[in-house]
Amino acid sequence: MIRVVLADDQALVRAGFRALLNAQEDIEVVAEASDGEEAVATARTHRPDVLLMDIRMPNLDGLEATRRISDAQGLEGVHILILTTFEEDEYVFEAIRVGASGFLVKDTEPVELIRAVRVVAGGDALLSPSVTRRLIAEFATRAKKVRQPARLDLLTEREREVVALVGEGLTNDEIADRLVVSPATAKTHVSRAMTKLAARDRAQLVVFAYESGLVRPGWAH
Repeated sequence: MIRVVLADDQALVRAGFRALLNAQEDIEVVAEASDGEEAVATARTHRPDVLLMDIRMPNLDGLEATRRISDAQGLEGVHILILTTFEEDEYVFEAIRVGASGFLVKDTEPVELIRAVRVVAGGDALLSPSVTRRLIAEFATRAKKVRQPARLDLLTEREREVVALVGEGLTNDEIADRLVVSPATAKTHVSRAMTKLAARDRAQLVVFAYESGLVRPGWAH
């Protein structure tokens, strides 16, 4: 069972998401929060698999709440899915940088919301749709200047190549096709890179790929 917490200051939005998610056999909404402070507290109490986090909330916004949850010991298993609107796109890259596993626009189709919860609960980042790739590339330009972190030296040449492809938004199967290796081999390279870089999920690999210069804004297609 995938345990979910909803964090949004609009009760109607939470009610709609709760009804939709609880109708699924494998998903259960275990708690709700109406602001960022409550979101952090609820994450500590319930330790959900997925936390749907609105960006704009009173007392503490979703960005800072995401940062606190991601930095908290014992909450490594809480995967945060940011809820946003296209007017708030400037927050997207920063949210992923501080620990979010991906994001959805609020008016997304119900089936996409359900799929997103399952994908993120499984440890994957919600970074594959083309619109997401464009946003990551665009807002990566606002990130810090390219640096060559020491951790880059920990990666083999093939692992660097794989991280760059993850940064473009490719799935394991797409990476396997690009490198002409088996999907299992691609998955192994991704897993080893995540371990060496202490990345909590693929979203963190995307951030690393951009910040280290392995992939540059505009390269993703």
